[in-house]
Amino acid sequence: MPTENQMKDMKQNSIMGSSDTEGEIVCVTGGSGFIGSWLIKLLLERGYVVRATVRDPDNSKKVKHLLELPKAETHLTLWKADLAEEGSFDDAIQGCTGVFHVATPMDFESKDPENEVIKPTINGVLSIMKACAKAKTVRRLVFTSSAGTIDVAEQQKPCYDETCWSDLEFIQAKKMTGWMYFVSKTMAEQAAWKFAEENNIDFVSIIPPLVVGPFIMQSMPPSLITALSPITGNEAHYSIIKQGQFIHLDDLCRAHIFLFENPKAEGRYICASHHATIIDLAKMLSEKYPEYNVPTKFKDVDENLKSVEFSSKKLLDLGFEFKYSLEDMFVGAVETCREKGLLPLSNEKKINNID
Repeated sequence: MPTENQMKDMKQNSIMGSSDTEGEIVCVTGGSGFIGSWLIKLLLERGYVVRATVRDPDNSKKVKHLLELPKAETHLTLWKADLAEEGSFDDAIQGCTGVFHVATPMDFESKDPENEVIKPTINGVLSIMKACAKAKTVRRLVFTSSAGTIDVAEQQKPCYDETCWSDLEFIQAKKMTGWMYFVSKTMAEQAAWKFAEENNIDFVSIIPPLVVGPFIMQSMPPSLITALSPITGNEAHYSIIKQGQFIHLDDLCRAHIFLFENPKAEGRYICASHHATIIDLAKMLSEKYPEYNVPTKFKDVDENLKSVEFSSKKLLDLGFEFKYSLEDMFVGAVETCREKGLLPLSNEKKINNID
């Protein structure tokens, strides 16, 4: 008997129509990263021929996990491209029917955020869109946006949808953890919509919250530094998950492919399956992993704090289904980090204990 998730896969495959993708050429930017590498894995499984762009195809440490994927030998090629270099994506995109723009600078500790994060993000998406316009073969461009484009503002809402945009003035004044990432993704998506309208490009954006789950890249994904901060005691990241929203990496990548393949897809799509407070997360993690001594109380966090929802109604109404629970995401992330030696097997003493 197939498992519940296998049944969901079969149903999703029938919705997504998996038979006619064999040999179709698509490009994935940021191919070696957390989201990009898992997306490539799924695209290869569906028969696509994938061109993955990476900054340095000769850096075996950064690309080994891609070359070892099933079907990589026959269906995957690596292309050198950099968001900071105008025109560097042209060759990779020429001849593709689809482009998944996943690449984005994620350096929260940058000393020069304007030039290292913000400008490359905006110029990068425009460079990719120009390459799509030149190619004349691209049916649709799917852009990986971010929750940071919709919910960063002074006044918080109980629920967010695709009509919401973050307040750039507030972000630049407050300069909270990750501020340059929120600014760069918001400005990049707004610039992309303008370019898409002016140049008649079929453009769809997908808005994930914090992405959690098992992964195939070798280093610690930036989003897991945040998600697993109750385990590691990285207090600077607590504010991001104080009232957090979450998506399993596999659900997110399946949604990318679903939105590329579904002819009715248009506009922005939030892709968030769960919402929880840092207290909810800490309770779950401390029950599942008592060996980490995860704190269950946090400074300046009310025990009755309400969670904030991101509505995925638009995506679900199109026929997409989520497969994973919140526990699935975190267990997958913790187990993978342990296997790769990125997380200790236990914490000897309590972390940031305020009892």
